[in-house]
Amino acid sequence: MRQTGILMPVSSLPSRTGIGELGPAAYRWIEMMKESGAGIWQILPLNPVGYGNSPYQPYSSYAGDELYISLDVLFQEGLLKEQPEVFREKAVRVDYDAVRAFKLPYLKEAWQSFREQGLDQKEEFRTFARQEWALEYGVFRALKISNGGTCWNEWKEEDKNWTKTRRELTAPEKEEADFQVFLQYMFFCQWMKVKKTANENGIRIMGDVPFYVGVDSVDVWGGKDNFLLDTDGRPIFIAGVPPDYFSETGQRWGNPIYDWDYMKEQGYQFWLDRIGYSGKLFDIVRIDHFRAFDTYWKIPASCPTAVEGDWIEAPGYEVLDLLTEKLPDVELVAEDLGDLRPEVLTLKEHYHLKGMKILVFSIETGGKYACDISEDTENMIIYTGTHDNDTLMEWYGNLSPAARRKVRRFLKKEGCRAGSVKDRLIAYLLHSPAQYAIIPMQDILGLGREGHMNTPGTVGSPNWEWHMPDFDRAGQELAGYRKLIQARKEV
Repeated sequence: MRQTGILMPVSSLPSRTGIGELGPAAYRWIEMMKESGAGIWQILPLNPVGYGNSPYQPYSSYAGDELYISLDVLFQEGLLKEQPEVFREKAVRVDYDAVRAFKLPYLKEAWQSFREQGLDQKEEFRTFARQEWALEYGVFRALKISNGGTCWNEWKEEDKNWTKTRRELTAPEKEEADFQVFLQYMFFCQWMKVKKTANENGIRIMGDVPFYVGVDSVDVWGGKDNFLLDTDGRPIFIAGVPPDYFSETGQRWGNPIYDWDYMKEQGYQFWLDRIGYSGKLFDIVRIDHFRAFDTYWKIPASCPTAVEGDWIEAPGYEVLDLLTEKLPDVELVAEDLGDLRPEVLTLKEHYHLKGMKILVFSIETGGKYACDISEDTENMIIYTGTHDNDTLMEWYGNLSPAARRKVRRFLKKEGCRAGSVKDRLIAYLLHSPAQYAIIPMQDILGLGREGHMNTPGTVGSPNWEWHMPDFDRAGQELAGYRKLIQARKEV
């Protein structure tokens, strides 16, 4: 059965607090998806955003960002005395710093109430708090505060190596660490209820797992041996990609490179744990930058751009053999975009993983007629676009008048004759034989530049800030595609 999905970041959901939450709006969103006939809700990483507010540079691969905790739910559960006031309710951009400052007092109040009610002594919470990743995350966040918010490799030596020394925390550090674990428990409980509701309504959630982790993360701080670092904990080599469509100097991501030899000695436990935990949170696990399981671009940390570097082979078959053997119930999909050598596709196909096709990259307008240069197959995911490229209308608007005419004639030739250009492009997408067809919410709304989520190679605002102020237009637009989506389900 073919399925239609919608790419909608949790951060972009409407809310009373200026950022999407795991509360009433999330449940309303699930209802809207069900009404439309969509069966997959794709999200971006939920992890605590770090440098540049990027979900691909998080503080942890396991933790969720406390910003997504619903204050309304905390109030309903009796952890807040009063309904939180409205803050940036109709915002069209997420102001991460402002929202974080607004929510913190409420979260601390909830923590105090949680303890006063004795809920911190319940076995369910204590079992969660005993998880190694949760313990280390709490300590990491506490020590980060006590070290002035700097990257862990700039901390005091005893803190830099806390996972080995396990020095006793000061009273304020212990309080902060416990608070952070509580936040993770609240996030986990709220998220799993949202997921359960989605599943009960016939909707699966596709999560996003970045291939790399941020240097300023508990993953690197607590597992230094898994990465190529110097004695001070600084990356010797960093990740990225060479010059491409997005950047003439390549993309210098700054993530540390894995020490694959050490990981092999450990039976690739890092990957088993990471993907295994993601399999609990999501129904489908999308691996971002999948090509790095085949070959990865290794940039000397001293280089200011990504121009200098080398392609290095990775033990993809060894890792994926292990993942498929040990985690047979986890459905993996591969982000296989960009300039790829044939071996990447061979690796993907060996494990029957779905890859990706991006419509705006596939429609060629350089010839006499516009044409779709990429062949569709059943075992793939077709998108209008992703979080990293122009919205559908942004792409169309940037074409020359002649190219736009070619696109319209192409759509007419393909039988997509009704509605706006946006409607016809989405109709074309939904006619694809690909098993999954996924549309970013910005494209459903017909947004242009204002809906752009991220520009690769750039850091900070306005990246990752797009926010849908309410559900009014979303409901209207989704209703317009209901018949097409339902027809696709029935194929």
